[in-house]
This record gives sequence, C-alpha cells and structure tokens, in this order.
Amino acid sequence: MAASGVDAPEFDVIVVGAGIMGSCAAYAAASRGARVLLLERFDLLHHRGSSHGESRTIRATYTQAHYPPMVRLSARLWDGAQADAGYRVLTPTPHVDMGPRDEPALAAAIRNGGAAEVVAEGAAAAWPWAGVFRVPEGWTAATSELGGVMKATKAVAMFQALAAKKGAVVRDRTEVVDVAKRGEGSVVVKTASGEEFHGAKCIVTIGAWTSKLVKSVTGMDLPVQPVHTLICYWKAKPGREHELTPEAGFPTFASYGDPYIYSTPSMEFPGLIKIAMHGGPPCDPDSRDWCTGGAALVEPVARWIDAIMPDHVDTAGGPVIRQSCMYSMTPDEDFVIDFLGGEFGKDVVVGAGFSGHGFKMGPAVGRILAEMAMDGDSTTAAEAGVELVHFRIGRFADNPKGNLKVSGDEGR
Repeated sequence: MAASGVDAPEFDVIVVGAGIMGSCAAYAAASRGARVLLLERFDLLHHRGSSHGESRTIRATYTQAHYPPMVRLSARLWDGAQADAGYRVLTPTPHVDMGPRDEPALAAAIRNGGAAEVVAEGAAAAWPWAGVFRVPEGWTAATSELGGVMKATKAVAMFQALAAKKGAVVRDRTEVVDVAKRGEGSVVVKTASGEEFHGAKCIVTIGAWTSKLVKSVTGMDLPVQPVHTLICYWKAKPGREHELTPEAGFPTFASYGDPYIYSTPSMEFPGLIKIAMHGGPPCDPDSRDWCTGGAALVEPVARWIDAIMPDHVDTAGGPVIRQSCMYSMTPDEDFVIDFLGGEFGKDVVVGAGFSGHGFKMGPAVGRILAEMAMDGDSTTAAEAGVELVHFRIGRFADNPKGNLKVSGDEGR
C-alpha cells in the first residue's frame, strides 16, 4: 500500500532492462495480471549487451550443485513459454562434457548433472562420437540428455511478445538514470529524458551496466565486472558438414581445463560450427573497442580444435565469423538475485552477474525475480529446490570473492 499522501503507483512492477532476464521477468509478472512496464535503454534486441546472437546452450552439468535444479526448472518453463507462443526457440540435443579424468570440476559436473560416462579408461573408441573427437589419453567424456540450443535473439523477442500479449507496456530507447523511494511500497524510476515512472516494485536487470546504476543509486560497490568475449564460428571440413548438425544427432559440448571450451552444433550458419572459449578481458560497456583480446580468444580455440577435432573442423585462416559479446562477471561466477536492501527494503530486486552461463536459466530467473518483487519471496524457487542463498549480495561483505572459499573453487 502506498504511503499516506502519495498517489498510487501506475505500475505494479517496473522492469529495467529488456535482455533475456528482464523480458522473462516481465512475462512472469504480466502472466499473473500485474501491471508491468518493461524499459530498455537501447533498441529492443540490440547487440550491445549479453542477450543477443544466434545461439546459447542448455545443460544441467554444473560444478556447483545449486545450478542443476534451476536448469531443470528453466527447461520446464522454456517448454511452457514456447507452448504459449506457438513456436519453438529451443532445439533439444544431447550434451557432452569432456576433459582430463583427474579434473575436479569435470567430475563434479558429471556427478551433479547426472551424466553418464561414455569413455572408459582405455576404451575411447567405443563412444558415440569417437569418430569426431580425438579424446586424449587420460581424458574422459560423459553424455546427458538435457542439452540443447536456444536461438538467443529470437528467444528474447518471444518473451517480449508474450509479455506484451499479457498486457505489459514495452518501451525501448529509454535510459534509466535513477531509482528512488517514494514512500512505502512506491518507487520512482527516472530516465535520461526527464520522464518519471511510478511503480510499487522495481526489478533491475541491466547486465553489464548494473554496477554503475547500483553505485549511483545506493553508493554500493556491487562486484559485477563486464568482460569482452568473442564468439567464433569455424568452417567444417568438406564432407563433414552434416555430421556436425542437430539432425545428425551432434551434441552441444564443453571441454574442461584451461581453456574451458564450449560449442553448439552447426545450425545457424550452414557449414559452420560455433566453438569458443569462456572468458575475456575486462571492459567498460560504454566504451568498448569491439576487438580487444582477439588473438587471446581465438588461438587457444584453434589449438584445441587441431588437437581434438582435426578431421572435422578447419582452423586454417582462423574463424570465418567473429561476434563480440559481453559477460557480466562476479568474482565467484555465481549470479546476483537479491533485494537491493537499505532504504529500498524489498521494493527493488536485482538480477545480475550471470557470468556467461545464465541465459539458459532466463525463464527460471525471471519467474523468481517476479515472485520476489510481487510476493517478497519465491515459492517457485523453494518448490524446485533452488537455493537462493548462494545468490545474495551480502556474500561479498566479508569475502570479496563471494562463494569462493579457496583458490581453485571456480566452476561453471
């Protein structure tokens, strides 16, 4: 209820940032009948953040045990949203994880994701993709059924359309510069053009710009560091093109170690396959040069391909297509899903720091953020076994590295 003397807010929920997380949150809130405003600083479906592009993967194999329940919840919500939209943005595939047998992160991912090892010691030739991958001595590989490829930009557009269909107001080219309390249960969102929007609750999902807005609004240093990364598409060798497609049963895959390599089957560009490495150098989202770290993000991938997939992927001349993207990294690579707190109490919720692995969980994160804003907690998270304690802002208060306890705890 608004405080005495303060007009009732025009919106129940204002969502700032219309990438995958914000669009999913707007859809979730509007689906419950809330009056929702979704604001985007740039054009809708722009390429300046972390939600654009041709593809993202879904997998439940995580080093940290708190992610598989969220992935499985999200998989159900992806299905529900696609049914609501009447078309698909997710193509199911198998998923493969591989790497050194003594790699602790890989062993944990296989265990937590319920994957099945398919490369036994000394029997690498027996597994389904033995003709594609040259698994080195001392490595293992495991398969899991929960895999797939999401058409990223198409998925964001789908959730925006669904939110609008449910009654949400969607505005782009509207930069939010301030969020302020206006009374109990009332928040005012101010834009660079001088407009003000009044809402009962606010959800902030602005990716690489999160730390700047949070610092401006609260003075708090939220450790969300934008990094520049590069998506690389490589040419399949002649005669091998079909083998690398979803139609041929080819999987999404991840290779553990240094570097961490990930891939999707050949689908968005015929004859090309996306194979890239996780990470990249720090950047400022407002002053990117769009090419930083090029060789450092390409050459390790080329070496990996030459060692593991030399008969199927051509590295001569480098990747055919290079696409710039950003991650928003936390020190522990865990998400931030929490109330902003302080004077805002539970009136402002933040979703940030998705660290290059959050897109697959967009529908789950969006549902959780909407419930936190509207109800003060998330029953969906509790029922699905998603432990939100891992995503609290307060974890950085006593330990700048958050959930990392010792060196080497990092995982994806």
